[in-house]
Amino acid sequence: MREIVRHEPGTFCWPELATTDAEAAKKLYGALFGWTFEDQPAAAGMTYTFARLAGKDVAALYVLEAAQRERGVPPHWNSYAAVDSADESAMRALILGGTIVVKPFDVGASGRMAIVRDPQGATLCLWEARAHPGAQIIGEIGSLCWTELATTDPDAAGHFYASLFGWALKKQETGAHAYTELWKGPRPAGGMMAIDKEWGPMPPAWGVYFRVADCDATVAKAKTLGARVLAGPDDIPKVGRYAFLADREGTTFAVMALAP
Repeated sequence: MREIVRHEPGTFCWPELATTDAEAAKKLYGALFGWTFEDQPAAAGMTYTFARLAGKDVAALYVLEAAQRERGVPPHWNSYAAVDSADESAMRALILGGTIVVKPFDVGASGRMAIVRDPQGATLCLWEARAHPGAQIIGEIGSLCWTELATTDPDAAGHFYASLFGWALKKQETGAHAYTELWKGPRPAGGMMAIDKEWGPMPPAWGVYFRVADCDATVAKAKTLGARVLAGPDDIPKVGRYAFLADREGTTFAVMALAP
């Protein structure tokens, strides 16, 4: 496995689970992706848990605070995008019509971060790396392989993020739905699609995909561990086989077995 020591600004660098049951999350994701875990003390008495694959950081999780749960914040996966400056990128998001949800702040010696919300309502974390680059493995089996925005207005969202990160938008038709790849330089940084009415009252959000060797086997295993299948498994021609799942706490995520 190739270890990543620096993420290019404008690319996704860290998946982070906010959950209500850390032990249940460790059991599920550890079994599905081969992760091991290390709890570390964080601010205000919290515990921040690093998920590791082959000894390298690939993700993290923490328990939602009582105040967050009281406000109705559901369990969810946070997506982090690498930036040169959390302060400058947060201000840029504000100028472009977004909202600064959490002002830039230092995370010890690890880095500096901010949380912003795009004009359609999807939330994204910005990461200015210092001692910690983010995920040290991406794209390998058991690690993050794709990050995807479901939004109510792909054109407006595309303009916002292209202006924020310098992404090139490459639209394509995939069956009944249009899909937009978000390219940073020579490779795609992620994807975007419109929320379908058939999905119900789904708010705009960024979602995470984790790579697996066998999609169907992973889905079957997830079901035995209490996860629910939301969609799939299904194929995307020339891309791979995927499924959308929800863990016991209701957090959604996707798994993908890539085509050769």
